[in-house]
Amino acid sequence: MDELQDVQLTEIKPLLTSKNARNFQDFDCQEHDIETPHGVLHVTMRGVPKGNRPVILTYHDIGLNHKSCFNTLFNYEDMQEITQHFAVVHVDAPGQQEGAPPFPSGYHYPTMDELAEMLPSVMTQLKVNSVIGIGVGAGAYVLTRFALNNPSLVEGLVLINVDPCAEGWIDWAASKLSGWTSNLVDIVMAHHFSTEELTENQELIQTYRLHIAQDINQDNLALFCGSYQYRRDLEIERPIVGLNEDTVNTLTCPALLVVGDTSPAVEAVVECNSRLNPTKTTLLKMADCGGLPQVVQPGKLAEAFKYFVQGMGYIPYVLLSHLSNESVPSAGMTRLARSRTTSSSSITSMESSRSRNNISSLLEGNAAAGSLDSQVAPQTMEVSC
Repeated sequence: MDELQDVQLTEIKPLLTSKNARNFQDFDCQEHDIETPHGVLHVTMRGVPKGNRPVILTYHDIGLNHKSCFNTLFNYEDMQEITQHFAVVHVDAPGQQEGAPPFPSGYHYPTMDELAEMLPSVMTQLKVNSVIGIGVGAGAYVLTRFALNNPSLVEGLVLINVDPCAEGWIDWAASKLSGWTSNLVDIVMAHHFSTEELTENQELIQTYRLHIAQDINQDNLALFCGSYQYRRDLEIERPIVGLNEDTVNTLTCPALLVVGDTSPAVEAVVECNSRLNPTKTTLLKMADCGGLPQVVQPGKLAEAFKYFVQGMGYIPYVLLSHLSNESVPSAGMTRLARSRTTSSSSITSMESSRSRNNISSLLEGNAAAGSLDSQVAPQTMEVSC
């Protein structure tokens, strides 16, 4: 086995400051309103599809839109190195985009299953053949359902704060607050942030409280929240090697599950991890991070994403701008992959792009907070950073 090159994740401070706290701007984008079987979707596209490469497709969480959920990440310098190689399509859930008008009285908001069924129309209209999905919360659920329904259209998934279960989060959120007197904004905030974050990270909390209360149409938000609350269980099941690999309902593409170590979604993400194929799934717990890792630690997430797409055979050379001034070839990158025949503590370098559907790739966490957690086979590989 080739000697591995360790790469250390550096600590990145939040980009939100008093001067740019609500700066969720798009740059060099084209907006589209696309007709689907379940209504119109507002999408924003960066760049154009490049050859046969997949497009990065994002889907946001409740209380957010693509700008507030993803622009901190995609405007980050290291993430822009990736978007030189891929086009990006940001999907806004119906009625959640900036300046969205209220729906008419009696409007039937799409179910979570129907939201997933809207995405093939987006791909057809934009002439996209396949995607690498990045979803947060409700958006992670939608993209997972989409991948289960259309495995040939999805090459990989990055699922942040994903919950595969059917139980509504409102009951849990309300129990954390003072009864049912809390308004929708409070409940959505409790969905995103832990009690610790709500009390300690005042700048971040104030930014997103104002955004949810003032920038998102409240009636439309309530409809989206209701759809998420009454979602079905994803009914995914971990395959058993040699028994039901070809028949079990599970993701067939590589998946990177991401959650902050103080996020309210930790238990849900661990549950999802336990249901997925251990040879294609990596669970990344981000230290010193809560419910919005793509906002609080965009540098760590961008770097992890680089390794994920490299493990799929894309981006042969990546510039690690805050670590080195030279491009590092993919053959020298740290690849944390669990083989089909070894324990979860196995760390092996996978060089061939043909392995893109069999491994999850991720760079090693920093020494202060990172460790590769040993698990009893066949548990999915778990990495902390």
